[in-house]
Amino acid sequence: MKTIRLLSVVGALAATSWFAPAAHAAQPLLTPAELSTAQQASPAAVVIDIREPKLYAQGHIPGALNAPYGKWRGPATNPGELPDTAKLTALVQSLGLTPASHAVVVSTGADATDFGAMARVYWSLKVLGLKELSIVNGGMKRWVADGKPVSTEVPKVAASNYQPTLDDSLIATRDQVRQHVDLSNAALVDSRPDAFYKGETRAPAAKLSGTLPGAQQLDFNQWFVKGTAQFVDRDTARQIAQKITRQDGQDTVAFCNTGHWAATDWFGLSEMAGLPHVKLYAGSMVDWTQQPDAPAMQNQPGRAQSLAYDAQQWWQRKFK
Repeated sequence: MKTIRLLSVVGALAATSWFAPAAHAAQPLLTPAELSTAQQASPAAVVIDIREPKLYAQGHIPGALNAPYGKWRGPATNPGELPDTAKLTALVQSLGLTPASHAVVVSTGADATDFGAMARVYWSLKVLGLKELSIVNGGMKRWVADGKPVSTEVPKVAASNYQPTLDDSLIATRDQVRQHVDLSNAALVDSRPDAFYKGETRAPAAKLSGTLPGAQQLDFNQWFVKGTAQFVDRDTARQIAQKITRQDGQDTVAFCNTGHWAATDWFGLSEMAGLPHVKLYAGSMVDWTQQPDAPAMQNQPGRAQSLAYDAQQWWQRKFK
């Protein structure tokens, strides 16, 4: 197969299927003004506020429903794991969502990591078969800064009977990732900052440091306008996407520690740059390193360094 390096001219690639627009009518990113217009134009617009209940109660976008981020995550031992379908079905039904809904996700907008929470919920909703999806660019921070109204009224919504069918094309399982590693037949994209990618540190729930063999790094922080939590525009997203190398027709699999930062890479590559076949490895490195047999790793530190790191973590937990 011919190898394609996504470092060629943006304008030329933008006209190809590599950068085809996302297959939904709703814009992936909405400014506060655009959300206000959407709310006025259609009763199908459902704002999902994923902040903690205390922050939601202090003030939220009028009409917004509260569904804290923790409800969209897995257990503490593997927080990136996608919750079971029954749990997610009950959640989206409680929000009154149907295939006709335009679901708009909002969080604090505090920083780039907070955007990852919105991107992860967006991805989860898309996995559940919803097509009309958006994120409030800048979250509540920008909503308030733009002078938009805030409400403390908790709206009531009738539960729906929506029965999702999971879209497996958006999910990379551990077995699929293992096959990609063995066959070198996908672009594996590590969304984490240098210290994680180079094996200098790791998430507390991860058993090993390092990254997947053959993984390319695309630090999630690159997707934001410098000094802000504002996601970049489409043209800039396409430029960032060109940093990834893959063979024509292959999958791109984004991963991080627990599928949070990687959701930002997934969103940028898939929804903004328009690349096809982009998947998220939800469990990411925590899930990968919890395999019973020693998993294949790259940039793994030596035994002495690993033991020193484990001792440091134990000390911090015991005496912090």
